[in-house]
Amino acid sequence: MPIYEAEQGSIQSFQLSFFRVKVEDFVEQLLSKEATESPSDVKTADNLVQTLPKWYDEVKFNQARRFYWHNCYGLTLAMLLGLVNVLAVPSILKILVGARRSNDVYPAFKRYLSTFLHAVSWFETDLKPGSHSWESVYKVRKRHILMSKAAMLKGQGIICQRDLALTLFGFIGFTFLKPEKFGVETLQKDDWDAYNQFWRVIGYMIGIEDRYNICRNSVEETRQVCQLILQRVYTPCLTYPPEYFEYMAHIMLEGVSSANPTVNTPSLLYWTKYLAEVPGYVYTEGERIQFQQLLKDKLNGSSEDTGVDSFTLMSKPFIENSSKKRLLYVRDYNSFETIPEYKELSIFSRLKLMFHSYFTRIYTTYYGRRFLNATFLFIIKLMKRHPKMTFLMFNIKVSARYLFNFPLDNSGLKPNSVFKKQTTKLHWYKAIVSCWQRICGSSDTADVHGRR
Repeated sequence: MPIYEAEQGSIQSFQLSFFRVKVEDFVEQLLSKEATESPSDVKTADNLVQTLPKWYDEVKFNQARRFYWHNCYGLTLAMLLGLVNVLAVPSILKILVGARRSNDVYPAFKRYLSTFLHAVSWFETDLKPGSHSWESVYKVRKRHILMSKAAMLKGQGIICQRDLALTLFGFIGFTFLKPEKFGVETLQKDDWDAYNQFWRVIGYMIGIEDRYNICRNSVEETRQVCQLILQRVYTPCLTYPPEYFEYMAHIMLEGVSSANPTVNTPSLLYWTKYLAEVPGYVYTEGERIQFQQLLKDKLNGSSEDTGVDSFTLMSKPFIENSSKKRLLYVRDYNSFETIPEYKELSIFSRLKLMFHSYFTRIYTTYYGRRFLNATFLFIIKLMKRHPKMTFLMFNIKVSARYLFNFPLDNSGLKPNSVFKKQTTKLHWYKAIVSCWQRICGSSDTADVHGRR
């Protein structure tokens, strides 16, 4: 019996090693030059013909739809944070900046409103020719073709197979890797398998070749692929974000917050980087202590004033080593109040960050899930049926921020360094005085023009 168990253990160990090598080979292929040079589509927008893959399973597809609606609040929040991740990929960000459809809050509002409505529509109806979801996927694929062509004409590259696959990670990555962070629960035993198949189909339909589709044959393989992509792509890219990432991420979240006032940009950015395992971003006291000990171990007896390069805490990063090193110091993790990234958050943002875990706990309860799902459905219904009302909400928000001396500056792209500067905190009474001065100043100006 012991010999048999030993043999079984050896077989399982061999299978696990083989499986890991298979996943690593896939990720290597995905991040290869060939995947970068392979266009998102070989067809033109006029000749685009959409078909279902041969392995499409309608039963599993519909099961995934039920799974989504049971977890729609948590899964959509995971998508939102995942799409922030996608902005950190240099080649993707370059095309988005060049398209100039997300460079200001208002265009970003319309663009990402459209993105989320497309994603939600894929769960609303059967994926059949003529259905709303079918037309939605077709429009998304056609848009990618046109954007890729426009980017190529501008000399900004193309939308390639690698970037499509990395974008798909934005929709599923956090969901598969950290479902407990979003309160996701299953209704049936094989819900995750169905959800994996759903996104594998969507990936195929938007033009991702099977050899680059990060949704693999099994859930476990998909999770391992996502984990490697997180470690090799998103962790380093968010540690050393490309120029204009901070601006585009702020613009995106500010646009989304126009339809959902509960969104707080600084806290969501912090949480995104925490989930992406960016070195230095911790959430609990235990994680802070553990990370500080990790820094001490890395120093290996050297002076604590030396600092630890973030790159030494990553495994085989996808991007080249940045000339600007991000050093982490042991002393900065003596408490949360001394952590540089946490210190930059306002009191309100810290409270919002704290409430993320509470919302997750609430969401795991029966009534909490029903309430938050209903809230999400109400917002979606409002955006779909009454877009003008949503736009009005957006305009009111901008006006209020302007009056209280917190204007949204839509003057154009800003470098990352702008968002690293400490902002002067304005007390409530100073905000009122500033508001009054603005109103009086506007009146005086009007009087002067009237006299003229």
